[in-house]
Amino acid sequence: MTHSTALLTDHYELTMLQAALADGTAERRSVFELFARRLPDGRRYGVVAGVNRLLDALEQFRFDEQTIAFLADRGVVDQATRDWLAGYRFTGDISGYADGEIFFPGSPVLVVESSFAEAVLLETVFLSILNHDSAVASAASRMTWWAGGRPCIEMGSRRTHEEAAAASALAAYIAGFGATSNLEAARRYGIPSTGTAAHSFTLLHDRERDAFRSQLDALGKGTTLLVDTYDVAEAVRTAIELTGPELGAVRLDSGDLPSLAAQVREQLDSLGATKTRIIVTSDLDEYQIAALAPAPVDGYGVGTSLVTGSGYPTCGFVYKLVAREDASGELVPVAKKSPDKISIGGRKWALRRRSAAGVAEVELIGVGEQPVDDGDDRMLLKSLVESGKIVGRTTPEESQAHHEKARYELPRSANQLSRGEPAIPTEYVGDYDARNPFRSRSHT
Repeated sequence: MTHSTALLTDHYELTMLQAALADGTAERRSVFELFARRLPDGRRYGVVAGVNRLLDALEQFRFDEQTIAFLADRGVVDQATRDWLAGYRFTGDISGYADGEIFFPGSPVLVVESSFAEAVLLETVFLSILNHDSAVASAASRMTWWAGGRPCIEMGSRRTHEEAAAASALAAYIAGFGATSNLEAARRYGIPSTGTAAHSFTLLHDRERDAFRSQLDALGKGTTLLVDTYDVAEAVRTAIELTGPELGAVRLDSGDLPSLAAQVREQLDSLGATKTRIIVTSDLDEYQIAALAPAPVDGYGVGTSLVTGSGYPTCGFVYKLVAREDASGELVPVAKKSPDKISIGGRKWALRRRSAAGVAEVELIGVGEQPVDDGDDRMLLKSLVESGKIVGRTTPEESQAHHEKARYELPRSANQLSRGEPAIPTEYVGDYDARNPFRSRSHT
């Protein structure tokens, strides 16, 4: 039985619905937009992830008998509203940036077009999914960029909620990680999984040699041996005595990793194990991965920093009504004017303006109209839902490939870890209020 996602929402979504149903505005044609007003400090770009999970949640967004009974028992909404909810189905259109796409301040990451009643109910669950998954993917992209082709493994399951762990593994995979330690993520999404042994396995045995021999008997010489439980040099020597030059890898999980990796590489080479790889873990983030670039490291295992967005566990996405039907049936722009939370009214379209060489130059957003492709540009909004039918799902592999291409378009400044402006500016074209809350250049 499919579990309903309808209560993964805030109480006020339903009370707004009740009031709108009563006053006759619930069926007004509306456009909601999901976007970020700014990037976190030090970030030059963000990465979209969670779109496919969002579509799954939409498919399961149903007010079944148990859900309606809960709302009645708590007195959340009246009988007329509960009757309306019992037949809820989203029948509108949704377009958005694909999983793996790059976003910037003001990017219309998701555009939801339907009645107010249908769209407003989706606000919380959509924000919940995209804010979490995109935060993880944004951190993961910086890590894989600085890894420079060296493989990265997601290992953060024990540092987050059990459901967030699987979602984080998928988000990291989209942004270039090659595998996860999480078996549920492997089952749900088909992501490669990997793992060998922890320090507890070594401590279980009377001697480190006995632990290594047991692991090798079980997993073969291609396995990865954890060599920093006691003395690293002695562990490496023991490992090669047992395997010869055929040991797959050793893992370092503590200490001064750059110097320790250099020492271990020298020792392995001296013992003839020139093909044995060195994997490092130990609370890595993008800054440590960048610092390890000159070191003889062959791969990274990343946990806490990855699944918590490396200091920014949310993208700051908001979901705002930007256009709605007026009394005459026309779609009119609407916008919030509160200080520091201003939005630009009007339905949006977006393209990435690129140079003749294919380098991204501007995030161009059309307000009320499609921006014009000058021949080198790339349209960003993809159809995800048409008249209530889901049409925009992609596989994790397709999303990962899309991210690699989108990131390759960015100017070189995008990989800087120092504070600075977004890698490209956001510009607007069309009929809109020229006060720009995103502090980017504008033109009409």
